[in-house]
Amino acid sequence: NAMNAAEITDKLGLHSLRQRAWYIQSTCATSGDGLYEGLEWLANTLRKAGHQ
Repeated sequence: NAMNAAEITDKLGLHSLRQRAWYIQSTCATSGDGLYEGLEWLANTLRKAGHQ
């Protein structure tokens, strides 16, 4: 019963977060597909925040 990115965004109310960066990355729990990309986005976002 996986949800797509739009459903997750809606259920979590992410559009109401105006002062926060957020990103939904599709992943597969069994193969790990998409996990690296999501963690890469997180690392880059934290790195940028550290330079401000």
